[in-house]
Amino acid sequence: MKTNNTITARVSCVQKNLFTLLPCDEDKIVNSGTELLGKLKGKFYNLGLEPPVVGDYVKVITNEYGDALIDEVLPRNTVFKRPNRSGHAEGFVKNLLEETIVANFDYVFIVTSLNQDYSENRIARYVSITLNTGAKPVVILSKADLCDDVELKVEITQAVCDKADVIAISSLTGYGIEKLTPYMQKDKTIALVGSSGVGKSTLLNTLNGGELMKVNHIRDSDGKGRHTTTYRQLFQLQNGVWIMDTPGLREIGVLDMEEGIDETFSDVVELFDQCKFNDCTHTNEPGCAVLAALADGTLSEERWATYQQLHKENEWGKAKMMQIAKFTREYQKNRYQGWDL
Repeated sequence: MKTNNTITARVSCVQKNLFTLLPCDEDKIVNSGTELLGKLKGKFYNLGLEPPVVGDYVKVITNEYGDALIDEVLPRNTVFKRPNRSGHAEGFVKNLLEETIVANFDYVFIVTSLNQDYSENRIARYVSITLNTGAKPVVILSKADLCDDVELKVEITQAVCDKADVIAISSLTGYGIEKLTPYMQKDKTIALVGSSGVGKSTLLNTLNGGELMKVNHIRDSDGKGRHTTTYRQLFQLQNGVWIMDTPGLREIGVLDMEEGIDETFSDVVELFDQCKFNDCTHTNEPGCAVLAALADGTLSEERWATYQQLHKENEWGKAKMMQIAKFTREYQKNRYQGWDL
């Protein structure tokens, strides 16, 4: 006789419409020794619901004769998202402005190599988004063995992102690896993000104490690498730490991130209170603290431009979100009136 059972599981891998699931105990401690494959129930497609992502806890209806069915995505503690300008694929209603990348993590390791990939602006973007999730951002400056001024780069990065921990490492020589120990706690989850070729897979292998991920070499011409990871996965290291490895992200945007942006650029926000006029636009007003800081070099032109650009992207995202929300309401209203859309 066919028997079904409802259990809690954690998503460890997503490949198109197939999900790898790790059954959990009641306290959500994952049993990494067993896994099952699952697919979405039809309501995800019919109602345009956002599908689960790596790290999600889900309610699953098991099936002893076939794939399990994912019935519900449980509330998330943290999520890492990016704007989705292309619309949602795989037959879902295109009403998702954001693409959720991973969920339920404690730390975000923002990996940037100390070669051509190093970019203060990109680091600031990742830190802003991470702060908005409530997770702790940890900037990992990898490939320290290729840099002649490591300590200076650490100081510059810390000045740009004073709310993040900044650690320089070399997976090749072992430099700085011991500084990651405070984050390597059993049952904690770490999300790895960063451009391709920055050494995420090498770092993962180093932390595991043995090969876990294939490593690709970067191009000497521009310091960029091919994607080693082609889909997101959740791994458990030998020390019990869970790590989410993501495909390399060359670009990342922001959306609904005012708090994260302002926290990352707290020095800029503090200047606003010092302006002579409450409605100062920071363009040509007398007594503008921002213009004064730019003039005396206290605030760099690049940092001010980055702050403005992030808020500009955020405002664009909010405007699009309102348009999508309006469309979604109209779609659902018409759908339940029996209209065939």
